[in-house]
Amino acid sequence: YEADMRHLIDTYIEAEEPRKISPFDDMSLLQLIVKSGIADAINERLSNIAGNRAAVAETIENNVRSKIIEEKLNDPAYFEKMSELLDEVIEARKQGAIEYKEYLKRVAEIAAKVEKGQSEDGPPQLDSPGKRALYNNLPAILAQSINITGAGNEATREKPPNYDEPKDRILELALKIDAKVKQVRPSAWRGVQARERVIKAALYELLKDIDQVERVFSIVKAQKEY
Repeated sequence: YEADMRHLIDTYIEAEEPRKISPFDDMSLLQLIVKSGIADAINERLSNIAGNRAAVAETIENNVRSKIIEEKLNDPAYFEKMSELLDEVIEARKQGAIEYKEYLKRVAEIAAKVEKGQSEDGPPQLDSPGKRALYNNLPAILAQSINITGAGNEATREKPPNYDEPKDRILELALKIDAKVKQVRPSAWRGVQARERVIKAALYELLKDIDQVERVFSIVKAQKEY
């Protein structure tokens, strides 16, 4: 600017530091739903489309779906269940099977569960995300490990003897895996094949099945605590 213009700006124009209008500016939509309730979240974050129920619903659903996809590797079984619940409530909304008020209640409940990332009714021993992820996913991992007998077209698939394990057995195994991984894990092991093998070898001691080891290892690798 010219010197005279700079003088006018410095003398007569005062610019204060920007200040936050809302204390929720840094929160995601899901966090806001959990913190203040879905009605306040809509008024705070979706006021520009609040009159369009379909647009509000789709925005909330997209946010919940994105969070599920983002977190799914951490606990595939839990977030697959959340995805199914979301699909159900979306279908009910589209078919007009539930009132809008009931829809908002149900989708808010799902949003809270997705944001929290854990079930409310798990055993008390599951006091970390890693333990919960192992417990949630072990039933499917054990069930999908199948024995193949015969050859070619004559091959048959049989459910293994540990199919449909009781919950106390799953809990015991999850806690053993958690303790074992924490005992043997080398420092900075992710992405280093030799160090990853140390963990896989320890898992094999407990599981005795290579396929199960690989699937459990993928769960372990996704957990920051390990």
